[in-house]
Amino acid sequence: MFDKLPTDVHHGWKFIRFGPDGKLYIPIGAPCNVCDRDGYALIGGLELSSGVFQVFSKGIRNTVGFDWHPQTGELWFTDNGRDWLGDELPADELNHAPRAGMHFGFPYCHQGDLTDPEFGRNRRCADFQAPAQKLGPHVAALGMRFYTGTMFPAEYRNQIFIAEHGSWNRSKKSGYRVSVIKLEGNKVISYQPFAQGWLQGESAKENPWGRPVDLEVLPDGSLALSDDSAGLIYRISYSGSR
Repeated sequence: MFDKLPTDVHHGWKFIRFGPDGKLYIPIGAPCNVCDRDGYALIGGLELSSGVFQVFSKGIRNTVGFDWHPQTGELWFTDNGRDWLGDELPADELNHAPRAGMHFGFPYCHQGDLTDPEFGRNRRCADFQAPAQKLGPHVAALGMRFYTGTMFPAEYRNQIFIAEHGSWNRSKKSGYRVSVIKLEGNKVISYQPFAQGWLQGESAKENPWGRPVDLEVLPDGSLALSDDSAGLIYRISYSGSR
């Protein structure tokens, strides 16, 4: 049994998954909107046989979705940007960590090029790893998955699907959709909506009827998508030409 993880409620929910090396990867989110605390804002790997937990990457405010590229075995993950810098800043992030020891900026730098007004003093964004892709501001990017099935057209193979849970404090709502990231090698070449329609207007009476959370590729190649607002799991399938 491993009982050395923090017990903070703020950003305390965790997405865990076994990596290609057999370790159980566990994120430890920042226990705050923005703060500088040792032992937080990281992803680490737990070796089950020894109980040793080692930090893999730092500077990660809160990730609840990560996956390994099916061909390279390299880690990719979403990260939620901080709040209260306005509607348009900062962007959520899709990050790529091909090796251990990388620092992705939090709390000193956000979205690769935005220094934090409090913690970014005397720190340069150039000293940290920039995101592979800036996602929408406050879209609350959660689960992500490489598509490894064969049901969808070939253009989706080994590309990234992201569940965008949706903003909670933005004057005009954003997210509430599934997006798709297409790669050439390790370079993002497009970031587009894949499935949307959960957002129904902007007023209090027009609350969204769904909020995507996580994705899973099913054995038949379809996608399972969880929704914690409607309390549903959707199955997204493909048949025939578009």
